[in-house]
Amino acid sequence: MDHLEQVLTSLRRVIRATDLHSKRLAKVSGLTAPQILLLQAVRKLEGAAIGQLANEVSLSQATVTTILDRLERRGYIERERSTVDKRKVHVHLTDRGIEVLRDAPTPLQDHFARQFNDLQEWEQTMIIAALQRVAYMMDAEHIDAAPVLDVGTLDRSPDGAASVEKLNPLGGGKHRRQ
Repeated sequence: MDHLEQVLTSLRRVIRATDLHSKRLAKVSGLTAPQILLLQAVRKLEGAAIGQLANEVSLSQATVTTILDRLERRGYIERERSTVDKRKVHVHLTDRGIEVLRDAPTPLQDHFARQFNDLQEWEQTMIIAALQRVAYMMDAEHIDAAPVLDVGTLDRSPDGAASVEKLNPLGGGKHRRQ
């Protein structure tokens, strides 16, 4: 196998691993990776405002609001308007949200992060440089990406309707539809 085939095969494996893990998350928990990450952020930043949560998970406030709408409909979170500043809405996990989060599989990026953090700094730097070059070579460097390893829409509805922001199948980052 020549070098190009090795690169393309490795890229395809990354895409497939992300896809398979996303399907496993959905099957086991009924949640997407972004939903799990957002629930984890709500747990970590209990009572945080939507803007704080958006910063924590590196997604836009509009996307976070859409995901929170779905999570609230399913009874996983509650929103409460601030008594001090009526413009702010604070988010809390419900008992059901705590339970689903406890039973949810670990998102793929958590597995990756543990192994990546165990690498020497020079190895991390080489991986970053190589992946940035690959993104450039695939004309993907302009895509606004979030650190979410998932495929498909950020928040898939039961009927499969697409959200406004979709994920980059290679890096899980989002991009806006034109």
